[in-house]
Amino acid sequence: MKSRIAPLLAAFGGMINASVAYAQDSLNDPAGSGVLVSAVRWLQGTLLGTVATVVAIIAVAAVGFMMLTGRINWRYGATVIVGCFILFGAASIVAGIQSTATLGN
Repeated sequence: MKSRIAPLLAAFGGMINASVAYAQDSLNDPAGSGVLVSAVRWLQGTLLGTVATVVAIIAVAAVGFMMLTGRINWRYGATVIVGCFILFGAASIVAGIQSTATLGN
């Protein structure tokens, strides 16, 4: 059975990451959306702040220990670690893609 954690982490990171929304700040938001936008930004700050950092540290430590003791497949362990890099580096990844896209114009 193939690991399904990487696509889930990528989708979760895409949902949380609001850097795409920051790129659209120059557009006018619909009336009444200020509350929703501020709620999503609060959620992003919470999930990518201390809470996500603590969960990622625990996940990497647990997976690393299980990899060292031979209880988990190395490929699955590497998927969890790469997923954490994608989650926390999503803003930088999107900024790099945007800068590359603007170079072509």
